[in-house]
Amino acid sequence: MAVPEVNKKLLEQLEDMGFPRGWATRALHYSGNSGIEEAINWFVDHENDSNIDEMPLVAVDIVIDCQPFHITEQMRIKAQELRFSFERIRASKELTEAKQTAKANERERYLVSWKAEKEDEKRARERILKKLEQDKVERRFRVGLPSERPAALKSSPLQGKKLQNSVPVKSVRKAEQLRECLRSLNRNHQDEGTTVGRVLQTLLIYVGNVAKNPDEEKFRKIRLSNPSFQDRVGNLSGGLEFLELCGFEKTTEGEFLYLPRDKVDMKVLNTAGYELTSAMTNPFLGLLSH
Repeated sequence: MAVPEVNKKLLEQLEDMGFPRGWATRALHYSGNSGIEEAINWFVDHENDSNIDEMPLVAVDIVIDCQPFHITEQMRIKAQELRFSFERIRASKELTEAKQTAKANERERYLVSWKAEKEDEKRARERILKKLEQDKVERRFRVGLPSERPAALKSSPLQGKKLQNSVPVKSVRKAEQLRECLRSLNRNHQDEGTTVGRVLQTLLIYVGNVAKNPDEEKFRKIRLSNPSFQDRVGNLSGGLEFLELCGFEKTTEGEFLYLPRDKVDMKVLNTAGYELTSAMTNPFLGLLSH
């Protein structure tokens, strides 16, 4: 395939009139190189062709008649109008294509952003559900409720510990003493809701650590002068009393609260954990100010 030979004089005249070489070559070739007017008429009939900008290709050579041709003023005006029309069509086509490309790119960016957002939401939900399940298991363990530990918690530090399989049989007297101690603590600090909540959480940690690790002395021994202990428990009326009800005793020197191993009573500890958890979560017990 090759670019067809056209009348060079006519080609130059069309180019002088403002037509691109590809357009002029195509018009002359398909109008039979018969003249400028015929080429312009071909433009009129084919101005919307999708391949108007392409250089035509043919398989055979064409013999061209190179007779000179006179261009009239009317033909020049018509050619100029056609050129402007072609330029408007081309500009409109390019603008449409640019808009379509921009829309496609915007849709692609939106889709990528939407997928990433959905993945983030999914991972966040999974983290929250896992944390809630872990908290549920830990709470049940602290108060001695039956274990429902999921497979995801098999590697927990609590693995291997024998948990209670039923709600402990609480001593009615001991439970009431613990409950009354918490009521007293709340009454003495009823204007300090945040402080009361903090001491309950701290007491639950002390009791829970002993219940989970009764053989670990470090969990059964509390230094009374520890600033953190004093701030959270020791300085609040009712805090020390609650630990003493759980079995802790002041040492002879008065330096520590100590729970001897042989005095660890799991039923009492489970009862204490139950009462603390109820005080923090059940507004109807009247233990916290709201």
